[in-house]
Amino acid sequence: MPTILVIDDNPSVATALETLFSLHDIDTVSVTSPEDGIALLAREPIDLVVQDMNFHADTTSGEEGVELFAKIRAAHPDLPVILLTAWTHLESAVDLVKAGAADYLAKPWDDRKLLVAVNNLLELSQAERELSQRRNGERRRRAALERDFDLRGIVYADPASEAALSLACQVARSELPVLVTGPNGVGKEKYADIIHANSAVRNGAFVALNCGALPGELIEAELFGAEAGAYTGANKPREGKFEAADGGTLFLDEIGTLPLAGQVKLLRVLETGRFERLGGNRERTVKVRVVSATNADLPALIAAGQFREDLYYRLNAIEVRVPPLAQRSADILPLARHFLPSGKQLDADAERALLAHAWPGNVRELRNAIQRASLLARGEHIGAADLGLPAARTATTGAGDEPDRAAIEAALARAGGVVAQAAAELGLSRQALYRRMERLGIERD
Repeated sequence: MPTILVIDDNPSVATALETLFSLHDIDTVSVTSPEDGIALLAREPIDLVVQDMNFHADTTSGEEGVELFAKIRAAHPDLPVILLTAWTHLESAVDLVKAGAADYLAKPWDDRKLLVAVNNLLELSQAERELSQRRNGERRRRAALERDFDLRGIVYADPASEAALSLACQVARSELPVLVTGPNGVGKEKYADIIHANSAVRNGAFVALNCGALPGELIEAELFGAEAGAYTGANKPREGKFEAADGGTLFLDEIGTLPLAGQVKLLRVLETGRFERLGGNRERTVKVRVVSATNADLPALIAAGQFREDLYYRLNAIEVRVPPLAQRSADILPLARHFLPSGKQLDADAERALLAHAWPGNVRELRNAIQRASLLARGEHIGAADLGLPAARTATTGAGDEPDRAAIEAALARAGGVVAQAAAELGLSRQALYRRMERLGIERD
């Protein structure tokens, strides 16, 4: 239950407010002097303050209220304060609202207006506290990640990215194979590099092979090497990726494209650490940490007979799923700024367009869009039109600055569903955002 502090030298005012608030499940505590109010705030949790502007019978200037508000603001900058004022010092109250007071009401006050103001502020205050707690928790977790692990300079801000990173760092120190999954362009190789950098073999080589970039007949030679004469053009012995990664990490991207014959040999290496070069008969032994990645549905490939189930379970001892960029929208602007060349900056309409776009190509598409816009923009400012995104073109022809459905949903996602916080970000009142959500059919979580 929220608690309101009333600071007023007239006990009848405190009694009236306490009665009013108690009917709406709000606790009230009261004091009669600014000194007692400041002292109580220092020792008890308070959600909102209602303060008078004068505290002596012979005083009407409002200076005492101004001084009290300044002290509250200095000690509790986020605490909402409602001023109870008389017409003789209305101008002082207006000035205090400009300085950060939440609202002011004239005596005698209107109960309905006061309750509306109080409920709005308590809801916003609760939302801000929850948001602050969430952000503080995120900052602590991020600081711990950055302190305890080598993140290889990865840029992230979204809790979904933090969760994937935390898991990758946690499993890095084991010797088990890791399967990194996610759509194209999300940065799976970056996660593999992070796993290697925090593993027991971090001083060894990090060797990457894109299984989908080679013809099927060459993949075995790439993985295991080949002896001279093993195939046309093999004029001398060739070292494979497993030998190159001995004592380190081998990253196998697009593992779902590996041919069945190569899958059999890969499974044997994973189980025994032994293999033979293509065209050879001498058994070789390596110790390699294998991290693989795929954007494919491996269980579906298994059902179709295109991928070995035993290899899948061997590779998928631990799965790290990297979410698409659309599911981690808080990463979009930090990544975009990271990709900006020196001397360039994003205008507000460009940032809105970036947040509204669905990014089917994920981080790769975002990087390309920023690089292209940096070349096309005239001067140092990049606008929405420079990005060439469908959402950007729509935004530039819309009526006024009213946020569209995509912008509202993105703001709600960043605010964790807290309507008051999303409204503040969009520059709307909470009621205005509710009206837009209702008109667009956006349900409140």
